[in-house]
Amino acid sequence: MAVKTVSLIPEPKQLLLRDGDFTLSPETQIFCGLEVANEAAFLANRLCCAIGFPFEQVTVLPKVGNSFIGLMLNDQYRDLGKEGYHLEVGANHVWIRSAEAAGVFRGIQTLFQLLPPAIYGRGPRVNVAWIIPHVSIKDAPEYSWRGAMLDCSRHFMPSTFIKKFIDVLAMHKLNVFHWHLTDNQGWRIEIKKYPKLTEIGAFRSETQKGHYDAHAGGDNTPHGGFYSQEDIKEIVAYAAARHITVLPEIEVPAHCQAALAAYPEFGPLHYTPEVSTGWESDPNAIFAPSEATFHFLKDILAEVCELFPSKLIHIGGDEAAKDWWVRDPSVRKIMAECGISSANDLQGYFIRRVRGILADLGRDLIGWDEILESGLDSGATVMAWRDMENVTTAALGSHNVVVCTMSGTYLDFYQSSNSEEEPLAIGPVLSLEQVYHFNPIPANLPIDAQEKILGLQAQLWSEYMPSPEIVEYMAFPRLIALSETAWSGNLNKDYAGFCVRLRRHLKRLDIAEVRYRTF
Repeated sequence: MAVKTVSLIPEPKQLLLRDGDFTLSPETQIFCGLEVANEAAFLANRLCCAIGFPFEQVTVLPKVGNSFIGLMLNDQYRDLGKEGYHLEVGANHVWIRSAEAAGVFRGIQTLFQLLPPAIYGRGPRVNVAWIIPHVSIKDAPEYSWRGAMLDCSRHFMPSTFIKKFIDVLAMHKLNVFHWHLTDNQGWRIEIKKYPKLTEIGAFRSETQKGHYDAHAGGDNTPHGGFYSQEDIKEIVAYAAARHITVLPEIEVPAHCQAALAAYPEFGPLHYTPEVSTGWESDPNAIFAPSEATFHFLKDILAEVCELFPSKLIHIGGDEAAKDWWVRDPSVRKIMAECGISSANDLQGYFIRRVRGILADLGRDLIGWDEILESGLDSGATVMAWRDMENVTTAALGSHNVVVCTMSGTYLDFYQSSNSEEEPLAIGPVLSLEQVYHFNPIPANLPIDAQEKILGLQAQLWSEYMPSPEIVEYMAFPRLIALSETAWSGNLNKDYAGFCVRLRRHLKRLDIAEVRYRTF
């Protein structure tokens, strides 16, 4: 019976099932030290919300025979890493042990999945047997970077949904929320020194209808919104409580039409754009490589770094059309003064200047794989999105790499070949099975270079995702499949077995009111 009730995603590295169950009751206490008091409070809140009675937190180990859940840090588990954990369920106790608080939190997520799906409910559920099978689980992640990117520039998403999305990431042991905040179609982050970025840059007059190459006109409906600095602080703290890093993305030197609509003086001469209403990029939407621009970006990034404690700040760096740089006399003068002979070298100069700004702020940059063409030293981190060849190039160049390739992680692609029955999407088919089998390690990459691969990340570009409901439909269950690879690795893959576990797992999403595509 116990075997039938255990369905864990991501699949743990070691799982031993034993006879018997542990039952939660009003007498069950949560025992913890002060170093995991926040994790204990998180656990108690979820249990109380779903079950209906409070769970007392104590710092003295309950007497033998008393019912308790124990959370403990111990260097004995250091070999499991900072996110690994040991979860053991016996007759009267549950123990979750780890070397660090993050590991305890990941163990709590596993504990939730050992309980009935009703644990994910918003209010107390009646007639539920709150039993946990006797198990011993030793588990640790395969990769340190397990992320999901959500584009809130093309379509603004409310803060309430961002928190819900973060909750689902935590449920699947993902640990990076990459927040795409600026692009041609909207600037979504409040910068107090430059208020027009949100007063003007956060709103567009309408949105293109249909596919980006259909030229079907606009929808005559204004769209916009932005996150205040207070909103951002709240979301960053919410994610941190779930041991998730929020990685902000501020696009340079291109994808900046919304910024230039607000402050055109930092772009091409006589270029006064509006916030873009379509999906194709204007080649003139690129920052001028001037001292004034770098001062502007320094001010922006200073406020960004105050809001986000992430050691890395994403600067984009992709798809920069540099024709204007080559044509403009003032830019050619800068190139001559700096001994720069080509537009590609000028982009490298621009990226290095921005990296210097971040270094002065105590941070470093991460960018899309076009930054490989910028002459950066081996310290920079690369998100390889175009193909696996760029993963190889970055890793062999001693760059840390996050694998984000279109071939396995772009969840804005269609989910089946029957596109007429699916929401509008940008590109080809990326099925659940393809995501599940995606291997982030390029073939024939030497072992020493494989160590440069930090992990992998899903992408949810929102051109055709106008609402949270569509985001969820496009994300799940494919993001769940990616989470299993990110945590469990690619060895012993069993798609049929995954699907069995997933069908049971979807009941948890139903209770949590998360939309998904059936399969």
